[in-house]
Amino acid sequence: LALCTANLPAPAVEDPSAFFQPQIYTGNGTAIASGGLAVTYDGNSDMTPDLVWIKNRETGDLHSIWDITRGVTQELHPDNNFVETTVAQGLTSFNSDGFTVGSDAANNTVNDSHASWSWNTQGGSGSSNTDGSINTTTTSVGQTQGMSISTYTGTGSAATIGHGLGVVPKCIMVKERTNDVGNWFVYHEEVASDPQTDYLLLSLTNAKQDDATVWNDTAPTSSVFSIGTHDDVNGSSDTYVAYCWAEIPGFSKFGSYEGNGLANGSYVHLGFRAAFIICKSVDSTSSWLMYDSERVGYNPDNNALVAEAGTVEATTDQIDILSNGFKCRIATDPNVSETYVYLAWAEHPSGSGVSQARAR
Repeated sequence: LALCTANLPAPAVEDPSAFFQPQIYTGNGTAIASGGLAVTYDGNSDMTPDLVWIKNRETGDLHSIWDITRGVTQELHPDNNFVETTVAQGLTSFNSDGFTVGSDAANNTVNDSHASWSWNTQGGSGSSNTDGSINTTTTSVGQTQGMSISTYTGTGSAATIGHGLGVVPKCIMVKERTNDVGNWFVYHEEVASDPQTDYLLLSLTNAKQDDATVWNDTAPTSSVFSIGTHDDVNGSSDTYVAYCWAEIPGFSKFGSYEGNGLANGSYVHLGFRAAFIICKSVDSTSSWLMYDSERVGYNPDNNALVAEAGTVEATTDQIDILSNGFKCRIATDPNVSETYVYLAWAEHPSGSGVSQARAR
């Protein structure tokens, strides 16, 4: 057969916008009592979000995250170890094709541009998962798109948590919600040859670290992931949220690459044109760099935000987003001569039944 899109397998998700959408919007400062600001997605499909991440691009405001299992107005910050707080003028509803925010400055500053990234799991909060030694309070899961959101209460003893994906997750993020502050702990399958022994911190720039009390030195399975006795993932009577992702060919990929330290940088094959990319060196102190298909909108102006800090958007051209992956265009981060892990979700898949994607 000829090597062409028509002769490739059909992607599992032909329209990624049914499950993930980035969206840029301009704030208007309107309070909820006056209707707030309703943000509507631009993708091909209407999508009810179950997880929304927002960052003001123009100020040093913190990032904000909400999800369906914790409920609207319940805010966490990826760039901080704060406990969950109730923000009445934050995100107040998950809509049938978007979300509504109130007048909270970090999410709706008048005339400021804000970036948002949203995922769908099942369009609802789900129910308790009882596969692990700790039953989740609730788990919202979408196996087609390979994502689940769970809340649970820690015991202080090594345990397992059911994730509902039906396959082994490649990336897990856990955050303590209540009782005391705690960093965002990240499991990534390619952080090391034995990834269950190591972790990264989304809320800090640290290199990978080895600690058996985090993932209990136990690899996740198709039904559960393991946690040790570390207070930030399993303190007795403390509450937590966990985001788990499995890799879905043509829709999501969680891998690693080696930077080459050259302006003609490393190429990373994804098998799709990306809508959202996060990458981080595991070998040194460095930022979690975030790129998406909405900001600016063409190569090489794919400017970075950083997940661990509330800094404004950078203006340095760093990567090209291509039809089937991305290519680094700078000799510094994300392309120094070190190992990087990445998380990526598709804007446009490749395969039979979909049109051919082009580079931006």
